[in-house]
Amino acid sequence: MIRNKKESFLKGVIYLLISQIIIKVIGFTYKFYLTNKPGFGDSGNAIYSSGFQIYALLLAFSSTGIPSAISKLVAERLAVGDAKGAHRIFKISMITFSILGIIGSMLLFLGAKKIAKDWIQIPEAEYSLIALSPSIFFVSISSVFRGYFNGKQSFTATAKSQTIEQIFKTFFTIILVEFVVYIKRNNIYIMAGAANFATTIATVMSFVYIYFCYRSKNKEIVQEIIQTIDYKPIRLRKTIKIILSDSIPISLGSLIASFNKNIDSLTVVRFLKKITNEKEAIAQYGILSGKIDILCSATLAINVAFVTAFVPSIVKSFTKNDLTNTNRKIKIFILMTILIGIPITIIMMFFSKEVLNLLFPNANSGANYLRISSISIIFMLLTQTVNSILQALGKVNVPPISLSIGIIFKLICNVCLIPNPNFGILGAIIGNIVYNIISFFISITILIYLLYFQDCKYKSKKINCKNKGRALVQKVNWYMWKKKV
Repeated sequence: MIRNKKESFLKGVIYLLISQIIIKVIGFTYKFYLTNKPGFGDSGNAIYSSGFQIYALLLAFSSTGIPSAISKLVAERLAVGDAKGAHRIFKISMITFSILGIIGSMLLFLGAKKIAKDWIQIPEAEYSLIALSPSIFFVSISSVFRGYFNGKQSFTATAKSQTIEQIFKTFFTIILVEFVVYIKRNNIYIMAGAANFATTIATVMSFVYIYFCYRSKNKEIVQEIIQTIDYKPIRLRKTIKIILSDSIPISLGSLIASFNKNIDSLTVVRFLKKITNEKEAIAQYGILSGKIDILCSATLAINVAFVTAFVPSIVKSFTKNDLTNTNRKIKIFILMTILIGIPITIIMMFFSKEVLNLLFPNANSGANYLRISSISIIFMLLTQTVNSILQALGKVNVPPISLSIGIIFKLICNVCLIPNPNFGILGAIIGNIVYNIISFFISITILIYLLYFQDCKYKSKKINCKNKGRALVQKVNWYMWKKKV
């Protein structure tokens, strides 16, 4: 039985890993298409990415942290045999985050014009923001389904829904952009809006798929609920409080990580205008957001497979006070991250020009920027891993704090370096490296201390138990000797 569980877990991890690689390859297809599309290029990427980053900011708050939070809570309930309590968390989460998703969609739709004109100072991004607004709601509710399945360590539904989303996104991006070119010629801002609207269509299709996955497992879920032995009813208000107390800090961490990119969208064009013309400033931001950031963060998607698989597993071991197994899983998780990050960092650092020539033959500028940015890849991955481990161990407040401190240094670098003619866009790249390094070292320091503290606590408990056992044996022996005498 244990062997079967291990095999199914490994299959789940492999399935997720393969699906994430497929998702990234498919995702790159539409990015290559857009960047190499005549009339779009780096300027089009700036409009597309600036709109998408604002959307990602709201999305992080309403959905990005949800799967991790729900997964953790469901895994905790299932670890003590409470399938009914786990499903109740799922139902209450669905209502809670549906409301948050609607609010997020409305905020983006109604504020699109002001955000585009006053915040990011790229008025053409308004269409992109409007096109993306409905998807916040659909991603929010899809994330609750994914969190529930992940908590049950059933990764197939999550992997397939994400793959379907990326396939439809790529397909509709190409179809809609080609349609716009046919009707409106090379209108960059409408092309960018059409590409972002493809995201909305894809999120709807992904939601439809995962909903039917849930419906197909309805009998199995009902059977698990009936067989629940250790159900502890918790009041609705307290359940909502538990869900929000876990999901808000995790979502806040995702929000801050997303805000890292929004600092660039809010500052890069604004400050570059002081040392160059507007057209060049937008093109420079397009290189950073459309190529450099995409390539450097590509490995995060692969690492997500391990995050999704290992976090519920760590939660389960930790909930059962199995510290030996918990430590072993954490070490494997960190080792896997290093093995993913180092080779990609080396490739991006030493073959940056060749990578850009291969992927973006019609817009291959930015090799030096990619070479310098590659330093942040390994720290970016390790930060993601360590923060996920901290969340699994119940330290959900640590990642937002470490990321916030990193963000402050990032903002200082952007404000001080970008307006300087000696740095320009390099100021944003240096800021990103500093942000990732600082965030990582804060998080890893706390994790090392936490593991050491738990290990010491566990060992001292063991010693106390042994001492009590010895004392009990001595008392029994003394009593028997006295009686005999």
